[in-house]
Amino acid sequence: MNDAEIRQSFHRKVLRRQHARSNTLVIDELGLQHGKCRADIAVVNGHLVGYEIKSNNDSLRRLDGQVKSYNAVFDKIFVVVGDRHVHPIQNHIPEWWGIIISLRGARGAVNFNVIRRAQVNKSVDPVSIAKLLWRDEAVEILQQRRLSARMLRQPRTALYKHLAELLDTCELRRTISEYLRK
Repeated sequence: MNDAEIRQSFHRKVLRRQHARSNTLVIDELGLQHGKCRADIAVVNGHLVGYEIKSNNDSLRRLDGQVKSYNAVFDKIFVVVGDRHVHPIQNHIPEWWGIIISLRGARGAVNFNVIRRAQVNKSVDPVSIAKLLWRDEAVEILQQRRLSARMLRQPRTALYKHLAELLDTCELRRTISEYLRK
């Protein structure tokens, strides 16, 4: 099984309900940290849930860097792995990440089993969450909060910090969800 086959089956079998909800957005390849990393699948519905896929053909070399980026943004995180990676993956991810194994069934279909449920991430970084927005979206939100024109001309990194300071994490998540759905 390769990444594409796992992803297609995962959307069809596991994320079927999320796709059907009007208040939920399912995104493939969501850029994190201004594109330094990409989440294989993100589910956005007021909460941010990330899924990283590691097929048996994939290496775990980049995973440590991906873990940092995912930890900064997502409320819950799952790694979807082929059977070859089930045990090694546990040395690379925090205990609160969920683990889902992908296996080939007797008739050739891809099946999924939850090995470990994900727990809530208590250490999201509001600035990293704000970085999911484009600069002009951050400016629009800050204009609504009546930030001065001078401050709105600052570099995007400063704008994201302002957002993180002005909005509590719940409001920031909700606002980002609305903008991502546009």
